[in-house]
Amino acid sequence: MDLNEQNQTEQQDQHLLGLIEGALDDMKAKEMVVIDVRGRSTVTDYMVVASGTSKRHVAAVAQEVLDKLKAEGMQPMGVEGQDVGDWVLVDVGSVIVHVMMPDARSFYDIERLWSVGGEQSSN
Repeated sequence: MDLNEQNQTEQQDQHLLGLIEGALDDMKAKEMVVIDVRGRSTVTDYMVVASGTSKRHVAAVAQEVLDKLKAEGMQPMGVEGQDVGDWVLVDVGSVIVHVMMPDARSFYDIERLWSVGGEQSSN
């Protein structure tokens, strides 16, 4: 990938992250964290982790992410957990969004798992 393509990809990723962060903020998601996993994952470049206050809130937050993506003409690669509500995963390719109940979040501890030696930002 040449420098031009790299810059374009980075701009697209930053736009996507801004869109996702906006959706999470709009729905009052708690403790949002962005984890840069470039170079450590072959699946994605960024993981966004946030908490909901109830199963209904988790589902609503994830749905807002999906709605914002759709409004931008983007289609997620996959969505898992919508029917359960403890943890909804939205795979957007270069970004994977995890919206979780606090108990599930502390049990799986994705931040610790993926943050070792990487960049992490909290909003």
